[in-house]
Amino acid sequence: MDQLIISVSGLRGIVGDTLTPEVAMRFAASFAAAIPDGTVVVGRDGRESGPMLASAIVSSLQASGRDVIDAGPAATPTIGVLVRARNAAGGIQISASHNPPAYNGIKLFGADGRVLNAVSGRQIRDGYFEGVSSYVSTDQLGSISVDPDPHQVHLDWVASTVDLDAIRRRNFRVLLDSNHGAGGRLGRRLLDHLGCDVEIIGEEPTGRFDHVPEPTADNLVEVAERVGRSQRDVGFCQDPDADRLALIDEQGRYIGEEMTLALCVRRAMQVGLTGGPIVINGATSSMSQAIASEYGVETIRTAVGEANVCDAMIDRRAVYGGEGNGGPIDPRVGYVRDSFVGMSQVLDLMASTGKSLSALADELPRFHIHKDKVGLGDLPLSSLLDQIADQFREAKVDRRDGLRLQWPDRWLLVRGSNTEPIVRMIAEAETMDIARQLCEQAKSLLTEHNSS
Repeated sequence: MDQLIISVSGLRGIVGDTLTPEVAMRFAASFAAAIPDGTVVVGRDGRESGPMLASAIVSSLQASGRDVIDAGPAATPTIGVLVRARNAAGGIQISASHNPPAYNGIKLFGADGRVLNAVSGRQIRDGYFEGVSSYVSTDQLGSISVDPDPHQVHLDWVASTVDLDAIRRRNFRVLLDSNHGAGGRLGRRLLDHLGCDVEIIGEEPTGRFDHVPEPTADNLVEVAERVGRSQRDVGFCQDPDADRLALIDEQGRYIGEEMTLALCVRRAMQVGLTGGPIVINGATSSMSQAIASEYGVETIRTAVGEANVCDAMIDRRAVYGGEGNGGPIDPRVGYVRDSFVGMSQVLDLMASTGKSLSALADELPRFHIHKDKVGLGDLPLSSLLDQIADQFREAKVDRRDGLRLQWPDRWLLVRGSNTEPIVRMIAEAETMDIARQLCEQAKSLLTEHNSS
């Protein structure tokens, strides 16, 4: 990604190149012009460019007549909680999620504390390109205040979803890898509150990552070894803005992000959250769907993207939801992916069952996911997807997000990337060979038609 990416949920770019103070100010001005009257909460992850961009954004909001609550370094889900707790009109989080340090971005929240839906996001994106603003005269400028404790209300809401006494009795030994992102400060407070013996790697939000920030198996080899070596019950690994959570078991085995959501769904079902459906996206493992089915709970799939999942959760009054990148969404806390929800509820599951994380992970329905990608050629993607669908006529077809083909025991998703000129393929099946074969068949068809 070497260009400014502007979507309905925000923007992301390289600081000083595609993302400048001027860009941030224009985007904030468009946001201020579009939302109802009221205060705006502004937060950031630990990146070194965060304070600079925050200054530009706050100036633009004040120039638009908006009072600003400065939350400082805080997790993305914390900003969603604060918007609601402080009765704000909206929120802005400055973060580039798992991108390298040179990047930063802006994510927008509505008054309901969730990432903007597509309609609102499109209005602000269009306003940015059109130069829309609502700047005021000097006697109407907004004020700025610093939130004295942006983390406590989030901690309280998360803790209210679990059995505190049961967790505290276990005195879990936990290693938390915040990697100098936004999750360390609340992470320590929450885990202390849960009675855990806590060791934290990268607690301070400096943005100077100890390892590549995306919490994948390849990037967490040393952390996994440390969990096993130090005899911890669990390793929790956050991405820089702490909306995603990967798990490492007591043996030092990388459990991953897909199982984070599946274990949280398991725990939700066991405590009786069965009065409505769950919602996951089309690229999320079927583990969560299989667990919900055991309890007679419907699973609804959406297009990839947190906003799409939240739209469906609200519309269908879902009891739980999330994305397979380690992002559980508990509507009792907020409609935002939340690593703190994940940590608390995984510990709650371990406490209530008396089982280790490795045992709980091994009990999950077993599926295998394979991912691949190929360059997008000259043919329109829609035409290529039509040709792939024609080759798999026995599958159930879903065209809401690229092409998703569903069989009783496997699925294949083929969709264009939002950030690169490539096509991504994700397949899941009961064996890795079948999943890999599905991706290879799709890739072969794409390559064949692009070269003809």
